[in-house]
Amino acid sequence: MNTNAITLSKKQIDLGTLRRVYRDAPEVRLDVALRVGVAKAYDIVQRAAKGAEAVYGVNTGFGKLAQKRISPEETSTLQRNLILSHCSGVGDTMPAKVTRLMMALKLISLTKGASGASWELICQLQAMLARNVIPFVPGQGSVGASGDLAPLAHMSAAMIGEGDAFLDGVRMPAATALNKAGLTPIELGPKEGLALINGTQFSTAYALAAWFDSWDLACSALVTGALTTDAAMGSTAPFRPEIHTLRGHSGQIDAANTLRCLLQGSAIREAHRNNDQRVQDPYCLRCQPQVMGACFGSLRYVATVLETEANAVTDNPLVITDTEDILSGGNFHAEPVALAADQLAIAIAEIGSIAQRRVAMLVDPIMNYGLPAFLSPNPGVNSGFMIAEVTTAALMSENKQMASPCSVDSTPTSANQEDHVSMAAHAARRLMAMNNNLGHILGIEWMTGAQGIDLRRPLRTSPSLQQAVAALREDIPTLTNDRYMADDIARSAHLVRDGVLIEAVDGDLFPNPA
Repeated sequence: MNTNAITLSKKQIDLGTLRRVYRDAPEVRLDVALRVGVAKAYDIVQRAAKGAEAVYGVNTGFGKLAQKRISPEETSTLQRNLILSHCSGVGDTMPAKVTRLMMALKLISLTKGASGASWELICQLQAMLARNVIPFVPGQGSVGASGDLAPLAHMSAAMIGEGDAFLDGVRMPAATALNKAGLTPIELGPKEGLALINGTQFSTAYALAAWFDSWDLACSALVTGALTTDAAMGSTAPFRPEIHTLRGHSGQIDAANTLRCLLQGSAIREAHRNNDQRVQDPYCLRCQPQVMGACFGSLRYVATVLETEANAVTDNPLVITDTEDILSGGNFHAEPVALAADQLAIAIAEIGSIAQRRVAMLVDPIMNYGLPAFLSPNPGVNSGFMIAEVTTAALMSENKQMASPCSVDSTPTSANQEDHVSMAAHAARRLMAMNNNLGHILGIEWMTGAQGIDLRRPLRTSPSLQQAVAALREDIPTLTNDRYMADDIARSAHLVRDGVLIEAVDGDLFPNPA
């Protein structure tokens, strides 16, 4: 575990810090100053639990059972039963990195001092993170309102010694994991179970994790797109700033600037600047700034939504310490996350769609301006990148299908009490698979683009793109005769996902998320 700790305080947590939580697993500490606000809300809830007035989730049942009053003696049992009954998730296990991020997001929410949870409960969750006790959480079962109930219940169960958890990556009963980590199960007080499972942290964690990867993949797509443009002897005129300033979209302006910089100094480009009989390039080359710029615009919008949600209090009811009111509302409804995840899914699909068309264009001898069929030096006896291009088509279409919006779907649940839901959980969860597909598409385009550049020798591409080709060639040689292709594709996709392609060129060339 990275010991470069971060400290949660009253300040907003930015995307860069959340990215560190996801990527680097630093220790997450608590500013003790937060304890004052937490204690105020906790005291208000304690008084309400013993009072005569019905307060939802404090001294009443839940959902359709909210009319049922609960005695003070039963409040702890009420909260424990809530967690156990809601542990109804199914499906594949939530990845540990995403679970850690979800736990950190829940800490951020609870420390705002509007949930009524005790400082001891908060410290239990923080200590589990610090000692690498990661709850077992199935990935399916949430409809994104009233909160991510099932997955957050599985997270919470581990805190009370129920269910399973991973300790240093080994799955075992949660009680055993806590014991080995020097922790003991915690007993839940009034509203604490509800504070833990009401919230959007499951959906938000998945969406954030996907966003971090999507942004890097979008930047990588500018490099692979530039490689393909030069390999196909495409024009750089469509990237001139005058065009994009006239339209005014910042993402488009930024994408065009990056493409111009990446192609600056290419001898291949200069070799066909004059006497080129082609008047215009296909859209997959010419319209890269417009398509990628729109995708960067969407990614920036999604970033603002998710950063806001990461800093939000999304359980119910909420404790207003200034007035000592406990208000029942609907902050658990994950519609903002669902809409953002749908927008992100569309952007991922579009980046892959235009990249796939570039691959298809580059392997086509009618379209690639003098390169051999399927980029094989000896086509016929060799098939070259023929089926690698088909693979990109399959992945592109799969992403198109997964990009269908989830937020427009709803179904009533919980005896029609929760009659409109967001579907944010699977809107966000599918994004990781889509990013995996996109990483493979871009990995293949990196291979075909580099192959095309190699076939243009003795002409050389730009210094930046030479670095991109060299980074690939450290692991994957130029294709001469046909060879087993799957390992090369897997390796190239892995390098893309690890950010090697971005690191190979000047990182300052790329758009900024802000």
